[in-house]
Amino acid sequence: MSSFLVQLLNGLAGASSLFLVAAGLSLIFGVTRIVNFAHGSLYMLGVYLAYSLSEILVSGVGFWFSLVFSAVLVGCIGALVEIVLLRRIYKAPELFQLLATFALVLVIKDAVLWLWGPEDLLGRRAPGLEGSIEILGRNFPTYDLFLIVIGPVVLALVWLLLTRTRWGTLVRAATQDREMLAALGVHQSWLITGVFALGAMLAGLGGALQLPREPANLGMDMLSIGDAFVVVVVGGMGSIPGAFVAALIIAEIKAICIWLGDVNFGPFSISFSKLTLVVEFLVMAIVLVVRPWGLFGRPQGTPRHSGAPEAPLRPAGRSLRRFAVALVAGMLLLPLLQGQFPYALVLSIDLLIAALFATSLHFIMGPGGMHSFGHAAYFGLGAYAAALLMKTAGLPMEAALVLAPVVAGLGALVFGWFSVRLSGVYLAMLTLAFGQIVWSVAFQWDDFTGGSNGIIGIWPSGWAANRSAFYYLTLVLVAVGLFALRRMLFSPFGYAMRAGRDSVLRADAIGIDVKRVQWMAFVIAGTFAGAAGALFVLSKGSISPEVLNVTKSVDGLVMVLLGGVQTLTGPIVGAVSFTWLQDTVARSTDYWRALLGAIVLFLVLVFPQGLSGFVHELTERFGQRKRQPMLTPEVAR
Repeated sequence: MSSFLVQLLNGLAGASSLFLVAAGLSLIFGVTRIVNFAHGSLYMLGVYLAYSLSEILVSGVGFWFSLVFSAVLVGCIGALVEIVLLRRIYKAPELFQLLATFALVLVIKDAVLWLWGPEDLLGRRAPGLEGSIEILGRNFPTYDLFLIVIGPVVLALVWLLLTRTRWGTLVRAATQDREMLAALGVHQSWLITGVFALGAMLAGLGGALQLPREPANLGMDMLSIGDAFVVVVVGGMGSIPGAFVAALIIAEIKAICIWLGDVNFGPFSISFSKLTLVVEFLVMAIVLVVRPWGLFGRPQGTPRHSGAPEAPLRPAGRSLRRFAVALVAGMLLLPLLQGQFPYALVLSIDLLIAALFATSLHFIMGPGGMHSFGHAAYFGLGAYAAALLMKTAGLPMEAALVLAPVVAGLGALVFGWFSVRLSGVYLAMLTLAFGQIVWSVAFQWDDFTGGSNGIIGIWPSGWAANRSAFYYLTLVLVAVGLFALRRMLFSPFGYAMRAGRDSVLRADAIGIDVKRVQWMAFVIAGTFAGAAGALFVLSKGSISPEVLNVTKSVDGLVMVLLGGVQTLTGPIVGAVSFTWLQDTVARSTDYWRALLGAIVLFLVLVFPQGLSGFVHELTERFGQRKRQPMLTPEVAR
C-alpha cells in the first residue's frame, strides 16, 4: 500500500511538469489557432538556460532566481519568434503554420547543440530541497513535493490573470472572435504577442523546474511536445483547466502502470510498465472517439482565415505530359551512368519511394481534406509486413510486395473507421495516436518484430538483387502507383471525395455518403503507403521502429506542404526536394538541421503555395497574358 501511495505522489509531481508545458501550448492555440510544434523546443531551452544560469549563480537564492529568469528569457524568445515569423503567416492555412514551427524545431535544436554541445548536462540539486521525507516507511524526494504544489499554484495564477484582469478578458474574447475584438479597437498584434510570450514562459518554467530531476538533453523537445499535445487534446484545445485535469489523469495512469509492473493472467503475462510508452495515446484515442473535442473543450468553429479557396483539379496539360514522358525516359537511362555516378541510383530509389509515400499522404490531405499526423503507421506496417513475410513466413519477394500493401490497407481500414468521425486538428491528433500505438507495438514486441533492433537481412530476389534491376523494379511500381492514384482523383470516387471536402452538407444532399468515401480514401492511401514501405525495406535490407516514428510522419507532411497541397505534382516535387535537400545538407555540415530548417522557413515565407503551386501560378499568369487579345489603338482610346 505504501508503494502505491508513493507512486501516486510521483504521478502528481509528473502531472505538474506536464501541466506547465501543456498549459502554454493550450493558451497559444486558444488565441492564435496555431499548433505550435516548437513548444517542446521552448521547454528544452528552459532546461538549458536554467543549467547555465544556475552554474553562474551558485548560491541558494541564485539557483531559484536562475529558474525564474530562464523562464522569462524563454518568454522573450517566444515573443521574438511571434513578431519576426508567425505574425507574417497568421492568414496562411494552418498546416503552413505547422510547417513553419517544425522548421523552428530544427533551428533551435542545432542552436542548442552549438551552444551547449551533445553531452547530457546534469544540473544542481535544488538548495533547501535536496533531501527526502518518510511517507509510510518510504522515502519521497522533497523537491517532488514542491512540484506537486507548484502546479495548482500556477493554475490559480493563470486563472486569476485570465478572469480577473482586463488583459485576461481581452484574451478570452480573442479566443471567441478576434475580428469582433479588432472592430472594437483592440490592438490584436500586441495582445497575441503577449499570449505567445506567456505560453512560451510557461514552457520555459516547466523545463527549468525539471533541471534538478533529470539532465538536460537534446531529445527533450520531441518527447515533451508529444506529451503536451496529448494533454491539450484530451483536456480540450484552449482549455487551461482541461489541461490540468488531463495532465493529472495521464500522469496517474502512468504511475499506476509502473506500480503494477508485470501481471500474470493465467498463462499470459502483461507488462504494464511497458505500457507507459503508449498509454497516453490510448487515453487520447479513447477520449477522441467518445468526445471528439476533449474533456473540457468545445466543438471547433469554422475559421475565417483558411487561405485562398482551392481551384478545381484539372488534367495535366500537353506540356506537362511531355515533360513527364521526358522525365521517365531520362530515368530509364540513369543506370547507364552508374559508372560515373554510383550514388545516383541509391539516391534515386530513395526519391522514388519518398514520392510514392508523399503522394499517398497527399491523396487524403489535398483532395480528401483530412490531415494525418500518423501516416508513417501505414508505411511501417507495409515495411514490417514485407520483412516478416520474407523472413518468418519464407515467402518470396514477389509475394511480399503484393501482400504487404494489403496488410497496410487493413490497418488503414481499422484506424480510418475511427478517424473519419473527426475533423481538423482532432482528426490529426487521432491519427497521431494510432501511429504511436503501432510504433509502440513494433518497439516492444521483441519476439515478433525484433524490438528496438528491428529485423535485418531482407533482400530482393536474385533477379532484382542487382542495384540497376531493383531500380527499374522501383521505378515501374512507383510509376504505376502514382498513375493509379492520379486516375482515381479524376474518377467518380475522386469527385465524390473532393465534394465531401468542399461541402459535407451539399455532398450529403446529392446522395454522397461522405464518411464512407473518406474511409475508403484512408484505405487507398494506406495501401499505397504500405507499398512504399515494402520497397523501402527491400532497398535497405533492414527495418527498425524508426520508420514508424512521428518524425517519419512529419517528414511526409513537410514533403506535401513544401511541394504544394493544391497541385497534384506538389507531393512529388516536395518529396524529391526535401529528400534531396536532407541528403545533401546532412552530408555537408554537422548542423544540417538548422540549415534545412532555415531553407524550409524561407520557402514557407516566399512560396506559401508550395514550390509546385508557385510554378503553376506563374504558368497560369503567363498563359493569361498570351490569351489576352491585343487592344487596337481605337479600343485603347
